[in-house]
Amino acid sequence: MKRTSTLLVTTVVGVSMALTACGSNSDSQSADGAGGGGGAGKVGVILPDTKSSVRWETKDRPALEEAFKNAGVEYTIQNAEGSADTMTTIADAMIADGVTVLAIVNLDSDSGASIQQKAASQGVKTIDYDRLTLGGSADVYVSFDNTIVGELQGQGLVDCLGGRPANVVFLNGSPTDNNATLFSGGAHSVVDATPSITIVGEQAVPDWDNDQAVTIFEQLYTAADGRVDGVYAANDGLAGSVISILEKNRRAGQVPVTGQDATVEGLQNILAGTQCMTVYKSATEEANALADVAIALANGEEPTTTATSRDDTGNRDVPSVLLTPKSITKDNINVVFDDGGQAKDEVCAGQFAQMCSAAGM
Repeated sequence: MKRTSTLLVTTVVGVSMALTACGSNSDSQSADGAGGGGGAGKVGVILPDTKSSVRWETKDRPALEEAFKNAGVEYTIQNAEGSADTMTTIADAMIADGVTVLAIVNLDSDSGASIQQKAASQGVKTIDYDRLTLGGSADVYVSFDNTIVGELQGQGLVDCLGGRPANVVFLNGSPTDNNATLFSGGAHSVVDATPSITIVGEQAVPDWDNDQAVTIFEQLYTAADGRVDGVYAANDGLAGSVISILEKNRRAGQVPVTGQDATVEGLQNILAGTQCMTVYKSATEEANALADVAIALANGEEPTTTATSRDDTGNRDVPSVLLTPKSITKDNINVVFDDGGQAKDEVCAGQFAQMCSAAGM
């Protein structure tokens, strides 16, 4: 693509200044870990935020770094901190800096699709990581099977309710996140087919914001006159928000709450009996799958995929790598420890040490 040198310099300088202001979330390494240089291609990864889930920085980033280093591939990883504008700025800088493969966890499909369109126009291959960009142009989508995630959550809630008649509230994830739609749909397919359950309230939480979730759930709880017997919470962060309101109403531990991500807080809530289950998705497994796809694309090879994912907005089937999630309760919490998803010492610290012992850990 032709462009004047003046325009290129202006763009690079402007984007570089913007990224400098973003601060400490960048990590750029060459194949030997020294920065610069490199092999056949360079991979850029943009994570979405640090607020919706702790997994992005504590699990995904280190797993990706290790995978790329082991493969000897030059890479850069940055975090958009919840801003679509920042993600676009980072993407522009990565493209100007010569990435040949760009992987994003979109904050919304519109901005994600725009990033992918620009990347493709400059010969950069793109990957949807964890979230499918509707109307986008990603070459490959790497994630867990998110409908199955929802089915596991729905079945977990049904099991925790034990067949008794129950009023249930759905607290869904962000309405701009296609995964949240898939989670909710999977959970509904199970819960809606259970005659003993009545759904008495449902709302999505913008941007997966845990603070907003507190307010939203309290309003749903009040609207149901407190007659809530179970809660579908789309991830562990939202589950924590729900539990805070149940504690306020002295009902924590009496009302089963679902979750996702097997965070330290989520696992501790399960040990304490205030959350009935979570869904574990190995960040290492997902990061390694992304690295495999990115490395193949960077080397000009066809990546191995296992499925396709339908994008009705873009009217296409996206080649995909879809991994299998696991349902976690107090009975099999060791699965997360054995896989390295969380450190037992961290989860079983302080007041939770005795709970871990009681659970046979």
